[in-house]
Amino acid sequence: MYLSNHSSTTYDYTGETTPFEVLTKQSPRVYRSEARTEFTLSERVRYLRRYGNHCMSYSALQPGMHFFDIAGKGYIAYMEKWGCRFALADPVCEEKDCEELIGNFIRENPNCGFAQVSEPVAKLINDKFGFYGTQFGVESVVDLKSWDLKGKKKQVLRTSLNHAQKRGIVVIEKDDDEGARELSEKWLKTRKVKRREILFLIRPMSMDYNVGTRKFFAYQGDDLIGFIFFDPLFENDRVVGYVPNISRFSQAFRQGIFYTIMAHAMEVFKSEGVREVRLGLSPLVTGEGDRGHESPIVKKIIRFLYEYGNKIYNFKGIYFTKSRFRGSDYPTYCCHKSIMPAKKFLTMFKIANVF
Repeated sequence: MYLSNHSSTTYDYTGETTPFEVLTKQSPRVYRSEARTEFTLSERVRYLRRYGNHCMSYSALQPGMHFFDIAGKGYIAYMEKWGCRFALADPVCEEKDCEELIGNFIRENPNCGFAQVSEPVAKLINDKFGFYGTQFGVESVVDLKSWDLKGKKKQVLRTSLNHAQKRGIVVIEKDDDEGARELSEKWLKTRKVKRREILFLIRPMSMDYNVGTRKFFAYQGDDLIGFIFFDPLFENDRVVGYVPNISRFSQAFRQGIFYTIMAHAMEVFKSEGVREVRLGLSPLVTGEGDRGHESPIVKKIIRFLYEYGNKIYNFKGIYFTKSRFRGSDYPTYCCHKSIMPAKKFLTMFKIANVF
């Protein structure tokens, strides 16, 4: 008998095949429903603090998220629409338990996909469960131990800081959100996807759980002109990094405010001994080569959208901005069962509130 602690259904496998053979051979699944409990928030946070080092681990506690829990192992965060589950980010668990968590998640709802997972997880899902793992973008990671503002390639950062200083811009860290909601609403009206906040793939501004979030605000006199919220990254109950998951800026002063706040916050984190800043996903950015576990059709579509889709979303601008910090780029993947998962991607974009 193979049990998990997910809050809806447990499978009781019978016969001579193992649970993983049941999936790969597409044999009939025999199971019975049993009562089980979902992690409490405090239990979930304990797993987050041990294993939550993915740039979206903290963001996955956003409102509306569901969780697939296995007691003593960890959890997978997901959202569900039109009968399809989409997992967000890597499982929050010890590396050795990742295969077990993912295997149970797939068996409970084979009509599923995975968004923004790391290369090791994408390869595991391909090797063990036969899913394609197609690059969906890159994540830039800055090593704070070697971080500084020197060098020709960081000239744009120094220019922004000098410009902010001449304009009397001051950056401070504080806990309250006074003025942030009003600025955020004005900012949303300037976006290409107007009048709604993107969810799931992007952390919403309002979170029921926000312990450990760091908030930096830029002021010109008494006027709030920008802010960035940083969520923590954890390993073994220690904060090892931060990710800037929420950023908003006034249209009256857009030039360089992101760079100014980021540079200030990174110096603060460096002085505290924090290891890294992860800059989050630059969507649809791909390298030249292809990997054997990728769908060639989906990869071509992703490259086409990156090249010609900037009227829909500022893909190139996002990557250019993050590249100014000269971090190391790591590929991130989406995992899908079919070679051309059109319905899956429509489902994911609907979950994300794109349309």
